[in-house]
Amino acid sequence: MASAAEQMAANLRWGALGKATELRQRIFFTIGLLIIYRLGTYIPVPGIDTVALREFMEGAASGIGGILSMFTGGALGRMGIFALGIMPYISASIIVQLLTALVPSLEQMKKEGEQGRKKINQITRYSTVGLATFQAFGLARSLEAGDLAHNPGMFFVASVVITLVGGTMFLMWLGEQITARGIGNGVSLIIFVGIVAEIPAALAQFFAQGRAGAISTPVILGVIVMVVAVIAFVVFMERALRKIHIQYPRRQVGMKIYDGGSSHLPIKVNPAGVIPAIFASSLLLLPTTISTFSGASTGPIMSTVLAYFGPGQPLYLLFFTVMIVFFAYFYTANVAFKSDEVADNLKNQGGFIPGIRPGKKTEDYLDYVVARVLVIGSAYLAAVCLLPEILRSQLSIPFYFGGTSVLIVVSVTMDTINQVQSHLLAHQYEGLIEKSQLRGKKKTGRKAPARR
Repeated sequence: MASAAEQMAANLRWGALGKATELRQRIFFTIGLLIIYRLGTYIPVPGIDTVALREFMEGAASGIGGILSMFTGGALGRMGIFALGIMPYISASIIVQLLTALVPSLEQMKKEGEQGRKKINQITRYSTVGLATFQAFGLARSLEAGDLAHNPGMFFVASVVITLVGGTMFLMWLGEQITARGIGNGVSLIIFVGIVAEIPAALAQFFAQGRAGAISTPVILGVIVMVVAVIAFVVFMERALRKIHIQYPRRQVGMKIYDGGSSHLPIKVNPAGVIPAIFASSLLLLPTTISTFSGASTGPIMSTVLAYFGPGQPLYLLFFTVMIVFFAYFYTANVAFKSDEVADNLKNQGGFIPGIRPGKKTEDYLDYVVARVLVIGSAYLAAVCLLPEILRSQLSIPFYFGGTSVLIVVSVTMDTINQVQSHLLAHQYEGLIEKSQLRGKKKTGRKAPARR
């Protein structure tokens, strides 16, 4: 039998959105900040030769340059102030989370609650500044080497570094504001909007090559079917759950005895969501970004790295797979699903898994289940992310909406819709509570009959 909350969620109607004032304000706030982000991608970095940059990106758009431009919402192709995107912040988060699991002092700081979380966030911000500065300096030198600057020199390098680092920090602030005062995860939504904004141009280029005869009609139809199948597969896997039965014993409250209930603990097949794909992509895109703009001036070390770790190369695919699997397990164990905290919560609430002792045994059992569920989850993530890479390298298909992009778009869309539904459900609860309070006031407001 469904609970009252499940029945209310099933009867939830999107028409209630018009009455949820706070939710509307959150949605408009989120849209407004995302519009500001899109406008910033069109503001160019000072000192760039826009004509030479446009010609260069037209030639690089058929290769990795198009992918980089899509992940930054076109800002990298236009060399806008948000050309680095939010990737330095994501990379800094990776480093800090890895160090938190390895350094005892940071691990202790993480256990301090709200104050510890604020300190770790502050460390992540400082790390973002350092990483963004390093990437911006490398990109500025690459622009000079590619003859894409009007007046090369230290002043040009300084202006590029200051502008790009400032743009990344502003994006980090936008993401935090969206998460705190808007709807959805701010960082994920920024990446989502950047990908979606570049889809129409990629589709137009794809179909234009089909009309020109560069790509055959069966290949076009095959790619469309592949994208639809991948989207359906991602939606299915993101909603897949492994349910663990939870039993609650009988309890006595005062003179009443309540029967023990039962519930289930849902464990997603992919608890980490899109985070492992984003982490792995951010690590792999850094050397490619620098090499794209340095062109023929690429050094011997970078040339060797790209020869073995270039998109479509066997080592690139192997490293991409290993990183996805590693971050799937790491992020799940440290952030998405902490088995020790779940076991403690079950023990404090009096719940237990039938046949498993509460406490350490429950924690070990949850680790056992999650580790085996993640075999399927990480394999699914790797397959979805690698399929377009293989097709692009083997068939030379210039179609960038695949793999990581599909995963990000579908996952962020589902997560945002779930948050909207949660706000609508909370609003519906508040309406029922207000009605019950009003009825209670009316009843208490009546004059009681006089005693004889």
